[in-house]
Amino acid sequence: MNGPFEMRLTWAQPEDLIAHFFNQAAFEGIDTSAETQSWLAAGGSLAPPLAGIKPIPASAQMRALAIEITNQLEAKFHTNPEFDYKDFLNALPNYKSAPNPSLDTFYGAWLGRAAGCLLGKPVENTQREGIRAILQSSNRWPLQEYFTATAVPAQVLAEHPWNQQSKDSCLKENIDGMPEDDDMNYALIALLTVEKYGRDFTTDHIADQWLKLLPAATVYTAERIVYRNLLIGAIPTQAGAINNPFKEWIGALIRADLYGWINPGDPKTAAQMAFRDAQLSHRRNGVYGACMSAAMNAMAMVSKNIDDVLDAGMSVLPHTSAIFKACQLARQLGVSDMEYELALDALYAHVDGMHWVHTVNNAALGVLALSRSKGDFTQAITLTVMGGWDTDSIGATVGSICGAMTGAEKIPSNWTDPIDNRLTSSIPGCGQLAITELAIRTKALLLT
Repeated sequence: MNGPFEMRLTWAQPEDLIAHFFNQAAFEGIDTSAETQSWLAAGGSLAPPLAGIKPIPASAQMRALAIEITNQLEAKFHTNPEFDYKDFLNALPNYKSAPNPSLDTFYGAWLGRAAGCLLGKPVENTQREGIRAILQSSNRWPLQEYFTATAVPAQVLAEHPWNQQSKDSCLKENIDGMPEDDDMNYALIALLTVEKYGRDFTTDHIADQWLKLLPAATVYTAERIVYRNLLIGAIPTQAGAINNPFKEWIGALIRADLYGWINPGDPKTAAQMAFRDAQLSHRRNGVYGACMSAAMNAMAMVSKNIDDVLDAGMSVLPHTSAIFKACQLARQLGVSDMEYELALDALYAHVDGMHWVHTVNNAALGVLALSRSKGDFTQAITLTVMGGWDTDSIGATVGSICGAMTGAEKIPSNWTDPIDNRLTSSIPGCGQLAITELAIRTKALLLT
């Protein structure tokens, strides 16, 4: 007989967040020596829980101390000046209107995003070494198709288990259309937002859509913090800066692709739209990564040249930012003669210690894979996913870019046939959709 049910909420308890606060402070160069000493002296740990919650609840005393210390750190965050990124974007050169992309380009973008996401879902949060072990043990290294459990020894899967939420719908033997995923849900929300409020939507509109369309349990990290902040009355443009140690993680980047698709050849406008969305939940590199994704997707709609796409992405990054420096290195590694695994080693060394859901390391991995693959669809998404970290999220972004460049008709059928033009979602009114329908609706949002 099971014991009494006790709800444990991830990414929310002060004692589970405090290590992430320390990490974010270190990333911003903020001195936390006094707060660190106080926490450790009380028996606290600086190791963040990877799944968002520690296995044993903290005592009332430790929770109270965590609240006290995070409040002290929060005060220090607010004294750290922000770069005026909005003005930076506004000062970028304007772009001329681009040719109207074909419907196949829009379909390719949606389909590519789905395929890249689906490829990465079974190994989300599996370390790079684990991904290699799974593939090598079944004689499938390097990765060339969706993951399968066939021929993978039980011992290997015991050491490197599939993602629990994905293993029953995302392996080659059980894929039946594109299953529900937050990386696809946010693309749908972006579509619904622009359809409802127009191309001049605001951050307030994004917040309104979240509260109406997203159950609280389906948002994570920065999005969960902001959801809470909105419910207690925070102004949407300020909600992302309140008690949010995840403000530079990948959540905003995964929401930005559609803003590129509806601004073909115009990375500036795409980035400005992505900024209004990202501002709800992220700051600094978290926002820059979202705008970079939008800009690359905008150029991918009109160019077959991966350098054009990468140039567009880099153009919206402040040169002093951590994401610019990491992506600059990744691009250099991508065009080098270095063996890919060694290039990955160099990138890992550059971002050593960064959480697997951070924006900087994942964005740089995407740049490395795009640069090395020259935009080839299969090579780009497989190199990305073999690199580890947030495999489904950055796999989806790389997939959308290369899907747009390739067009749906030319994406290899081993990626598209299992998806069967079907996308499942938990967004109200969007239970199951034809991806071709989404392409038509997205194309309708172009300026006429």
